[in-house]
Amino acid sequence: MAPSKDLHEANRRSWNEATPAHNSHKGDQARALREGHCTLFPEEQELVGDVRGQSLVHLLCNSGQDTLSFAAKGARVTGVDISDEAIAFARSLSEASGLPGTFVRQDVYDWLAAASAEGTRYDVAFSSYGAMCWLSDLGAWARGLAGVLAPGGRFVVVDFHPLALTLDEQWRLHYPYGGGVHVETAGVTDYVAQAQDALVPWGFKEGVKDFRNPHPDHTFQWGLGEIITALLSAGLRLEALREYPYANGARLFPRMRETEGRRMWPPEELPTIPLMFGLVVIKPA
Repeated sequence: MAPSKDLHEANRRSWNEATPAHNSHKGDQARALREGHCTLFPEEQELVGDVRGQSLVHLLCNSGQDTLSFAAKGARVTGVDISDEAIAFARSLSEASGLPGTFVRQDVYDWLAAASAEGTRYDVAFSSYGAMCWLSDLGAWARGLAGVLAPGGRFVVVDFHPLALTLDEQWRLHYPYGGGVHVETAGVTDYVAQAQDALVPWGFKEGVKDFRNPHPDHTFQWGLGEIITALLSAGLRLEALREYPYANGARLFPRMRETEGRRMWPPEELPTIPLMFGLVVIKPA
């Protein structure tokens, strides 16, 4: 399998359309960062650990809010994303917030190949919340990760659980589990409008109304075993695996219950299932 660059390009168009709508709901984000608001949830902070003085690359960084939250914790940060709109916003947010960061607009596969060939190495690589589903080739991705990690460096991902991605809006099994199956949908949605304060704790703004994306998106269904096997096959060592029965900040489905910490749970009448996972792998020294 090779990365599906044509589908990645279609996703770029879909994200370019959705990103301004997302940011329209988040108010003065630079001020929020200056005032000490952190967009990272406890789960990723626990798995990533202390980043003071470390180099960190955030792959599929979106508009850079989490990237700059790591900068506020003392990391030297680089963010990579395919969306022109997201990277332009991240650069302006970095300047306005006073938090330094380097942001690169590039397909993650192209960036990993180039950075690895150039000998660029990082102490930490990070991805989160809707990252794995955009990867069309796990093997190339995992080898690229191994290539940009310094010896002893770690990759951390906190993302929605593959099991959750098999469900439709009625909590019924609908999509296949794993296999790299390609799924086309009606485009990146305005999930920030759906989540409201759960994603904008410093104050949700109404912003863009009734967003409809004219560009379809293309995602890929990967099982947890496939993800871990790809990373191990690239020479990385598994250090931690977590499964969480809630989703942070995201109303993935109707009737989700919100509890303290902006955690979203299934409706009371349904049994708990893993809605997120966390994974840490290490590059042997």
